[in-house]
Amino acid sequence: MSVSEITLAEGKATNRRGAEFRRGLAAATPMLLGIIPYALVLGAQAAQRGLSVLEVPLMTGLNFAGGSEFAAIQLWTSPPHILLIAAITLLVNSRHFLMGAALAPFIRHLPNRQVFPALFLMCDESWAVGLADAQRRAAAGARPAFSLAFYLGAGLAVYLAWVAFTTCGAALGPVLGDVETYGFAMAFPAVFLVLLRGMWKGFAASRPWLVSLAVAALTYLLVPGAWYVAAGALSGLVAAWFLAGET
Repeated sequence: MSVSEITLAEGKATNRRGAEFRRGLAAATPMLLGIIPYALVLGAQAAQRGLSVLEVPLMTGLNFAGGSEFAAIQLWTSPPHILLIAAITLLVNSRHFLMGAALAPFIRHLPNRQVFPALFLMCDESWAVGLADAQRRAAAGARPAFSLAFYLGAGLAVYLAWVAFTTCGAALGPVLGDVETYGFAMAFPAVFLVLLRGMWKGFAASRPWLVSLAVAALTYLLVPGAWYVAAGALSGLVAAWFLAGET
């Protein structure tokens, strides 16, 4: 192959990756309409708990897992109960073990230098979009089924929006007051309902979700504090473990 042919091939590959990246950005854009409002809510709540405008993006940028961040802010005191917050964060984020396991067959061919950044960007939204796209490509016979450029486009869009708007929430929180009065908090369950609808595979596969919901609701009603978060996460994981063979 001549130098010109190699250059042409590399140019086509670059253009293809660029197109896939833009496709990921486009796929993530509708989700941002739901992510931005509850990012503002989290930022405002964090500011009300005493975190500064610099500390909020550090928390949301390094952890990048909205559910555990909401739980941590609800538990935040001065001084904070570090062990309790760390334990709740671990339990809520433990769903990433299952999410990573579902993604593993599609990314096992990638080198670690690509896998680790991809996994860092794995949140509920980027995972759901990336996995659904990989499954569609696999069904269509595309090889490889997983488009890293598409996934990075979606993941970076969500990540940058999350960090930017939690920071905005922290900065504007004192001015806006209780942002939940604007109804922004509804964006959080709305996004997850849309994601769950996209992953729906029938009643049998949804049983761990229902177990988690029931246990979390009962714990919320019967046990003071935020233990319903841990109870829901653990019960869902245990249910998924025991029911895995049946689905």
